[in-house]
Amino acid sequence: MKKEKEKENNIRKYPNPPFHEPRQNPPASEDQMELKPDHGEESYKGYNRMTDKCVLVTGGDSGIGKAIAIAFAREGADIVISYLNDVEDEDAKDTAEWVRKAGREALLFKGDINDKAICQALIETTVKKFKKIDVLINNAAYQMGRETIDEISTEEWELTFDTNVLAMFHLCKLSIPFMPKGSSIINTTSVNAYQPNPTLLPYAATKAAIQNYTANLNQMLIEQKKDIRVNAVAPGPVWTPLIPSTIIDYKDFGKDTALKRPGQPVEIAPIYVFLASQEASYIGGITIPATGGKIAY
Repeated sequence: MKKEKEKENNIRKYPNPPFHEPRQNPPASEDQMELKPDHGEESYKGYNRMTDKCVLVTGGDSGIGKAIAIAFAREGADIVISYLNDVEDEDAKDTAEWVRKAGREALLFKGDINDKAICQALIETTVKKFKKIDVLINNAAYQMGRETIDEISTEEWELTFDTNVLAMFHLCKLSIPFMPKGSSIINTTSVNAYQPNPTLLPYAATKAAIQNYTANLNQMLIEQKKDIRVNAVAPGPVWTPLIPSTIIDYKDFGKDTALKRPGQPVEIAPIYVFLASQEASYIGGITIPATGGKIAY
């Protein structure tokens, strides 16, 4: 009877800590994970909210980015999947396959968006193929756990800001001329913008910057009458390849949330769909936290 009730209510059971996932070297691959994240491959159902839109997702090969790609494809959008390098090839190809299974086009773009020239090439490639960008999702990020400030090199600090903040700036600036009225920019910030993890100092600082940038850019575009909304999503702990490759101690990852577990990418992706949809036409400059019940302010 209990199992029947759970099925009736569509309750999904996700793993709780402790976790014993083998550590990976960054950049990590979902393909190498023993405990696979749920991206909605078998569960996400679309309702044609993004029919014939072009959606560009950075960091779209795995984790939250992969779930976003699958969700938007099932809502009727074509997807551009931007990812870093050869290590992520298999993850990116798998994401593209899920997009195509949804009956939509998938364009893979490999390159390091720390480089402004790569950002330019990404936008040019997207526009050449799809003629426009309806939704830009700045999701790619770099983080690395460090226990003391002495362990953080200048190069690592700059890499974190270049990946998380500067690339976002370049991509927004380059995309806006090709975004029709009613388009959306959605940035991935983090619960670390509110409650910074002391072992993620550079990362947390970038996420606070992204939150401020989101609010300011939205206001700027309103004043310019661009009719492009800018919002952000602040995930809490989410089970992705970043965790076993960058978190110092992830055995109890997610245990400090009210739900006592990390989120899954499929639980985050629908927020991006909502923010990009017409249902959110009156929403701009805000950040939606998805933190497993952990209060974020």
